[in-house]
Amino acid sequence: MNQIFLSGELLLMSSTQCTKKIALIDCNSFYVSCERLFNPKIRNKPVVVLSSNDGCIISRSNEAKALGIKMGEPYFKAKDIILKNNVHIFSSNYSLYGDLSRRVMRTLKRFNSEIEIYSIDEAFLDLSNFPDDEVEDVGKEIRSIVLQWTGIPTSIGIAKTKTLSKVANHIAKKTKSGVVSLIGVKDIDPILEKVAINDVWGIGKQLTKFFVQNGINNAKQLKNISNTWIKKSSNVLSSRTAMELRGISCISLETQSSKRKSCVVSRSFAKKVEKLQELQESITSYCLNAAEKIRSESLIAKSITIFIRTSPFQNQFAYYSNSKTIDFPIATNNSIEIVKTALTGLKSIFKNGYRYQKAGIMLSGLSSSEGSKNLFSSKKDDKIKNLMRSIDNTNYRFGRSTLSLASAEINKKWNIKKQHSSKIDTADFNFLPTIKAI
Repeated sequence: MNQIFLSGELLLMSSTQCTKKIALIDCNSFYVSCERLFNPKIRNKPVVVLSSNDGCIISRSNEAKALGIKMGEPYFKAKDIILKNNVHIFSSNYSLYGDLSRRVMRTLKRFNSEIEIYSIDEAFLDLSNFPDDEVEDVGKEIRSIVLQWTGIPTSIGIAKTKTLSKVANHIAKKTKSGVVSLIGVKDIDPILEKVAINDVWGIGKQLTKFFVQNGINNAKQLKNISNTWIKKSSNVLSSRTAMELRGISCISLETQSSKRKSCVVSRSFAKKVEKLQELQESITSYCLNAAEKIRSESLIAKSITIFIRTSPFQNQFAYYSNSKTIDFPIATNNSIEIVKTALTGLKSIFKNGYRYQKAGIMLSGLSSSEGSKNLFSSKKDDKIKNLMRSIDNTNYRFGRSTLSLASAEINKKWNIKKQHSSKIDTADFNFLPTIKAI
């Protein structure tokens, strides 16, 4: 294979089209890796990252896994093990994780623009232009460059289909090299036999129960089941999965991200909220967040839904849940209009005497804002658009909520709990690593 690195980009010079090859790149313990990147002292130490309000464990280092700490386990249940073994704890920092995720994805795109960003820490990459006998070395090169350029360790699985690349990636996580290719493997059955049916990509809890009841306990058995039986007994998705396990590609790469149809922003409160004013502050904050998101994607919203609820697990207090949907007179992404409408809806569903645990909003009926002028458009609308653009640019440069509405308040007592936050901000020069002169 002839290849050249030019300005950081890998240019493919091969003229032959080879076997279909899909790589799944998965960042190892991604949230933990992000925290370790700015805190070398916790490398090779047990680390866990907690969900919003420090509720559950959502990321674990290998050292934490070895202690028996389970994924998704409530923090209070694992607290004794955590304290006994000096496990380092971090509250989730999604702005940090999102930024590093974008850096990883941009790095991967230098190898091929044909990429499907599957989640914040996973991506499928088309490596079909590389020769079969060199694709594993290419995977190692990708892994090395991602680590060098972003500091994030990855595992890479390569195969003829997306489902098999998931299997290869599962194996790669347990190998020293971190890269496993199933390209050229003639007999894949021994590998698939070790993959439990519930670990096969696309097989959920209900399908797992169904397959187990019918004697299908692993990926090998699903691969070798007859097409007639699976079409008759299951659904189209199961049939596709079986075909993918046989090396026949049925699930294509989704390289073009589709426009979202709705935008939801909601949070559980750090402590129960009883006053309307505090609910108004939270709803205002969520509206500003959502409006900024849809503007960044050049979208406008047709309607908004406001919802509030108390905790269903507090037997000593009455439960209350309600929502209100309001259509905008004209589809909009104007923060001021969205907040004004949301607060009107909130007042109509708020009831005194309840201890609210969660609130949120959903913008629905999203469509493109390009060419969205109507008969009632005026110079005032252009001024509002310019104002929104100025607010977004300022907040992008100096940090979210630098410019906000007064109704969002500054001291957000209701805000989510982050007792263990590292407070790392990649937009802050103070967090850049420094080298001390000796």
